[in-house]
Amino acid sequence: MVRKRGEHGVLILTAIFFLSFTLLVGNYYRLAFYSQDIPAADFSSKMTLEVGECQGTIYDRNMKPLTNAETKHMAAAVPSALNREDTARYAEDKEQFYRDFEKGEPFVFTCTDNALESEGLTVFEVPVRYSEKQTARHVIGYLSDNKGVDGIEYAYDSILRNRFSENSVTYTVDGFGNIMIGDGKEVFRTKAYKSGVVLTLDRDIQEICEKSGRNIEKGAIVCADIKTGDILAMASFPSYEPDNIAEALSDERCPLIDRALYSYSVGSVFKLVTASSALEQGLGGYMYDCGGSIDVDGKLFNCHKLDGHGLQNMSEAMTNSCNTYFISLSRCLDMKKYRQMATYLGFGKENYLCAGITGSGGVLPTEKELSVPAELANFAFGQGKLTATPLQITQLTCAIANNGEMPVLRLIRGLTADGTEIGDEKNPQLSKVMSEETAKELRQMMILAVRDNERSKAKSRKISAGAKTSTAQTGKYDEKGEELCHAWITGFFPARQPKYAVTVLIEDGGYGNDAAAPVFREIAEKIKELNSKKAT
Repeated sequence: MVRKRGEHGVLILTAIFFLSFTLLVGNYYRLAFYSQDIPAADFSSKMTLEVGECQGTIYDRNMKPLTNAETKHMAAAVPSALNREDTARYAEDKEQFYRDFEKGEPFVFTCTDNALESEGLTVFEVPVRYSEKQTARHVIGYLSDNKGVDGIEYAYDSILRNRFSENSVTYTVDGFGNIMIGDGKEVFRTKAYKSGVVLTLDRDIQEICEKSGRNIEKGAIVCADIKTGDILAMASFPSYEPDNIAEALSDERCPLIDRALYSYSVGSVFKLVTASSALEQGLGGYMYDCGGSIDVDGKLFNCHKLDGHGLQNMSEAMTNSCNTYFISLSRCLDMKKYRQMATYLGFGKENYLCAGITGSGGVLPTEKELSVPAELANFAFGQGKLTATPLQITQLTCAIANNGEMPVLRLIRGLTADGTEIGDEKNPQLSKVMSEETAKELRQMMILAVRDNERSKAKSRKISAGAKTSTAQTGKYDEKGEELCHAWITGFFPARQPKYAVTVLIEDGGYGNDAAAPVFREIAEKIKELNSKKAT
């Protein structure tokens, strides 16, 4: 039989196809069943295991960590290279460890601090973001979905959470996904946690203020360096758990509010402003005979001492916290200059500390409002429409204690890349708001208000101080029909060489001398003890 040339070509192509197919199938089975004859490196790749995130740290002024203050140990484990029972001894959660180990794949577990490294076990020390007794919670803020949503966590989110914050171990993997033990491992231990933000807070003083205010139901404490305006402590009560925001949201006391930033009725603390304006206007020798009340355009204003304090000078009226004296004094002042003094001292102005942390400007009555005699009378002793924050009151005290130079309050010192050096630090900003002589006289009044007042609960045998208390009416009443009052005290210490200004506010706390003054005294004593320990 004769075949055509075309058919012969088709047969040749068919034969070549089957030959190629046979060779391909043969190579496949040879690779599958005899892979041990092929060097694994020819098919190797890399696998990386991340072990614990190390976010940037929020430091206090002395580079002590406020976050990342505690650490835990975490390990990357390769089951094929480990003895299960020997390694399980290091596991904090043994049941979870066994479940992960049985899967046969590399995994991460929390371990004890005595875990020994090996080829199959790599141990890392990882910072814990918040400690169980976390301090400065309202300042630090909190996270949601690993993003800062409040406080410093929010303001410096991009700095505290950068690209290289994960520890990691990279292994060589063969063509079948097996870890190639013996080929080494690449270990990356991040230093990202060393970078961060440096605050003006002093961790020790912050803890003192929080402990001293432990019984405050609602309120705030601010402590500042009178010369620089550095906020050394800023505590708000009640506190909250950063890891349990849902509970805080359901708490009727509103613990997420930073009360140091909120404005409140001020009360008698404002008599310091009235006195400063009078001294600047040359009325330091003003005398007034308090009979227990004063008539202002037909409206009667009572003194807290209903039978009156009698004839008093300014210093005696400050010690006695006599309302009628300061009402009478205010009527002698140039009202425009009087209000301007309040403006110079920071009333009506916000305290910007950083993005998301700004103290309210409060309410400073207008000149038109103060032209009404009754409104001016209320203003003279800190009542009426006037409101201010604990920050503003602390700033006032700084100005008095610092010879009339008022510093701008600040919370941020700068940034750090290594946890040692501080960069981008700004110099303190001060403004002259009153004469040195006026500040000296006000300081003396505040010292006498503590030293010569037998009832003063701010008085201490351990340290001298100058202070002014306040019981601010709110116009709100409890279920018994009794008016709720805010308890205040602001002061400085030591008396002769002031260094610290402290303000305590207790919302609806009652009398300033009864509720706030003992807290102030404890803070002053504890800070003195702290400094004595540092000196030895």
